[in-house]
Amino acid sequence: MAAESSLLSGVFDIRAAAPFVVAAVAFYFLVEQLSYHRKKGPLPGPSLVVPFLGSVAHMIRDPTAFWDAQAARAKRSGAGLAADFLVGRFIVFIRDSELSHRVFANVRPDAFHLIGHPFGKKLFGDHNLIYMFGEDHKDLRRRIAPNFTPRALSTYAALQQRVILSHLRRWLGRIAADGGRPFPIRVPCRDMNLETSQTVFVGPYLTEESRRRFERDYNLFNVGLMAMPMDLPGFAFRRARQGVARLVRTLGECAAQSKARMRAGGEPECLVDYWMQDTLREIDEAAAAGRPPPTHTDDEEIGGFMFDFLFAAQDASTSSLCWAVSALDSHPEVLARVRAEVAAAWSPESGEPITAEKIQGMRYTQAVAREVVRHRPPATLVPHIAGEAFELTEWYTVPKGAIVFPSVYESSFQGFPDAEAFDPERFFSESRREDVAFKRNFLAFGAGPHACVGQRYALNHLVLFMALFVSVVDFRRERTPGCDDPVYMPTIVPKDGCTVYLKQRCAEFPSF
Repeated sequence: MAAESSLLSGVFDIRAAAPFVVAAVAFYFLVEQLSYHRKKGPLPGPSLVVPFLGSVAHMIRDPTAFWDAQAARAKRSGAGLAADFLVGRFIVFIRDSELSHRVFANVRPDAFHLIGHPFGKKLFGDHNLIYMFGEDHKDLRRRIAPNFTPRALSTYAALQQRVILSHLRRWLGRIAADGGRPFPIRVPCRDMNLETSQTVFVGPYLTEESRRRFERDYNLFNVGLMAMPMDLPGFAFRRARQGVARLVRTLGECAAQSKARMRAGGEPECLVDYWMQDTLREIDEAAAAGRPPPTHTDDEEIGGFMFDFLFAAQDASTSSLCWAVSALDSHPEVLARVRAEVAAAWSPESGEPITAEKIQGMRYTQAVAREVVRHRPPATLVPHIAGEAFELTEWYTVPKGAIVFPSVYESSFQGFPDAEAFDPERFFSESRREDVAFKRNFLAFGAGPHACVGQRYALNHLVLFMALFVSVVDFRRERTPGCDDPVYMPTIVPKDGCTVYLKQRCAEFPSF
């Protein structure tokens, strides 16, 4: 009887509390809606938002449609801005190029903080170039500069070509073994880019086992980027965060090995060697003057910065390579000009890699690379968080804590004549010079103090891939309805993964 009485008492307690719970939930809902509308002000956006979650389900289920809807709202209103709500965060979508420049130019503690991802700081860790400001940030970028000199880029070009050709050979072997059937190249491109990044950034310092672990951890990171930000055991976001920590430690160990080899008088063979060679010089100068070592020379901290390079190079390049193949297939006249220009400078039978000088001489192929990046910018959005309220326009102030999303994708289709057309001549013709006339709309590599430090390397990689690809293989896209619709993976790629037929084009496959 006592147990029964206790059970009944509990039921009545719940019933008695129910109205208060309902009232509390309703009050929370009301406060959240009022807060959202106060922050939204005159911006277009949903009239009501789902408590706490907002529109996150739509964004995860179909990110392309979600961001297209934001752009359509911003365009229809004429404001160039739109508002929404994601997982407890008020967001502002920026379509207008000049307003995007306002954000990029004001990355500082009392304005905007670059975050790279809505939950990037938790995911990427503390030692990250994108979270730095002011003189500290400028000083680090100055120290990174020797990594991208002509001499360094020439070293990387030879490494890039060896990796690209080894993967193209595998692709041809795969398609031959599969009876000539086409296959999507997105994942093979990603694998090729990961090996390229490993080889170029820390080449001689990764064992085969380290490379396998590296690939597993980077795949965990990629999955976590697109997952719900649940930092709990068993969730993809937690596994991604743990994978990043292991990757940073591995890269830090490579930095330590490079320091030892450079200290012993070794010649630079990869990016970390160029970096550590200059770092050791600064450390020695500080020691001779009786000063402490310069900041940002700790091994694991350098590992964190190298992870930034890896993240920037990996998925963005995968996107660009896929779109380049698709564009060349869709525009046979462009493909013919690229093939002719490459053939005039290099032959697969030469037994030599394409030199840095020849890469610079391929002006039309470089124009194609820039147009690929303009027409389909890989990272379509560059999220920042407002550290303080910021007056973005005369009539709208971004509230403190809001996440703003400048859209470099939308900027790419503003200003440029016939912007929807794929037209490399806009970057090649001396009479058009659209790269100068519409420079402020070409934001694929960002702008301001956090503009991409490795953009020359990125464009070289795309040029080298196209030069080798069109020289050693004949290819044809398997065209299906919607195959070239952009989808987020996490950078944009063709919906079908860029499915192609391949066969060897050259009489003898290059070897050097």
